[in-house]
Amino acid sequence: MAAAVPDPAALARELRAALEADERQERENAAKLRALHQRVPSYEDFRNIVLASHLKPLEKKDKIGERRNVLWNPCAARGKAPRASDVEIPQELDQLPRTSAEFYRDWRRCLKNGKDKYQLLLKLGGEALGRIFQADLGFGLLGEFLVVLAENVCREDRGAVIQILRSLSGTKRFGLNVDLLSGAEQESSRGLFGKLQRASGNGPMFPAGCGTDSETHLTDTSLQTETEERMLMELMKSYRVN
Repeated sequence: MAAAVPDPAALARELRAALEADERQERENAAKLRALHQRVPSYEDFRNIVLASHLKPLEKKDKIGERRNVLWNPCAARGKAPRASDVEIPQELDQLPRTSAEFYRDWRRCLKNGKDKYQLLLKLGGEALGRIFQADLGFGLLGEFLVVLAENVCREDRGAVIQILRSLSGTKRFGLNVDLLSGAEQESSRGLFGKLQRASGNGPMFPAGCGTDSETHLTDTSLQTETEERMLMELMKSYRVN
């Protein structure tokens, strides 16, 4: 049986997406270093510098009021509302993302609430997430992950969430991403680790509704192994949770 011939158009799109992701990563990393060198006074200033890293400065030829056919900032074109026939956003993912570019696309465009994002993280799991973000986590993603996990974690997901946190801690420049967490994201991180700790003992319950028949699993210790406990303590140090 003959092997299927790859679609050239699909390969070209995947290559463009990968190149865009690499360019964005290099641009944001350069902006992070530039902001640190400038000793910006606050986290918000730092964040704004990185978020605006795609902007290009105006040149003398870019005269205000003069109509031009070429945009000096190509990224501004993304702000225009495309025609409905040009864009199709699926209600759910056809397949799990395999690259950082595909993940950014699905995370930003296809998933509209925290529960859907939480399910994506669980379905991918720690091993796949570690592979996707081996080079570097995009700016702000670690904080978003911590918020989503803290808001949706369930007792039965404890082991899977610990593995996710462990894989993320092994990505490059993880320490810098922890430094850049906002106050709210740091609070979510503390709350997340608090829930994971309580899940192994007789602490307060998780909120109702985070899983089916949750009350019947109160004494379930299948995920509360000694290895997980040691791993959790190590992760608290890595994420700088007191």
